[in-house]
Amino acid sequence: MKTIKDVANLAGVSVATVSRALNKSGYVSEKSRQKVEAAIKELDFYPNEVARSLYQKKSKLIGLLLPDISNPFFPLVAKGVEDKMSEMGYNLILGNVQENSSKEEEYIRAFTQNNVAGVLSAIEGGFRNLKNMPFVMLDRVTSNKEYSVYSDDYLGGSLAAQAIVERSPREVVVMVGPRSVSNSLVRLAGSIKVLEEHKITYHLFETESFQFESAEKASFHLLENFPKVNSIIASNDIHALAVMREAIRRGIKIPDELQVIGYDDNPYSKMMYPSLATIAQPAYQIGYKGAEILCARIEGRKVKEKNIQLPVTLEVRESLRKKDENE
Repeated sequence: MKTIKDVANLAGVSVATVSRALNKSGYVSEKSRQKVEAAIKELDFYPNEVARSLYQKKSKLIGLLLPDISNPFFPLVAKGVEDKMSEMGYNLILGNVQENSSKEEEYIRAFTQNNVAGVLSAIEGGFRNLKNMPFVMLDRVTSNKEYSVYSDDYLGGSLAAQAIVERSPREVVVMVGPRSVSNSLVRLAGSIKVLEEHKITYHLFETESFQFESAEKASFHLLENFPKVNSIIASNDIHALAVMREAIRRGIKIPDELQVIGYDDNPYSKMMYPSLATIAQPAYQIGYKGAEILCARIEGRKVKEKNIQLPVTLEVRESLRKKDENE
């Protein structure tokens, strides 16, 4: 591995001169700067960013905590974060927590050790132990949301239920995401309000998580427990797709005998046949706008909007029946 001393020797200048050129601190003549740049290029030298950040007392590294990157929603959030951070000259350290509090603590420790400039977190409580480090919450936002970007989950739950209400519901099952995740309860509240306003009978079916691993098991038990269900409001697209697959395996016709609506609008929802109706969340924008706020905080600029709630939309596809004519 090439060192700063190797650069200094090749350029014919002192190590201190190379350090000043790299850190853009102190005077370096134009001639010496050109020699240093040429030596860096010839040696393919990359400075130690952690050491540099400690020297400058600032870093170009950002920590990003996500619950589960196997869920297609979160890579879209990460892409939004990465695109904005790349524009601003920052690099990401990704922490895939997988709903594991021990992993969360490990990643936060790694962020601290790498002297990250700030943290974005889609983990509830993911700002614990960050001390005075700038952070912004994404998607899963609690009442303690000093800086956050999230979507309108209450509206999303309402839109999902309204879509079902308008399409001949007889027996409705609402899948409830894990109660430890606050936005799943907000969605539930939106759905229940609409169903009760229309006097629609419904059942609740709780799921352990939003992860792939639980979706197949949950879909089997749902259809076993509610064999006459004809309308399902799923907790997310993963569970909605798993329900559709299990229903098709049982010979249940979608949407004639069973209609399903998901949540997120992940890329696979359009690829399924029948295609999945869903509530579209602006995942990329959540990440991008969250990164904008964090950059402003790190760089000492005024944050115009500390808490940004983004709208959601209903995507009507083949897993929903046609609207009732009398609606």
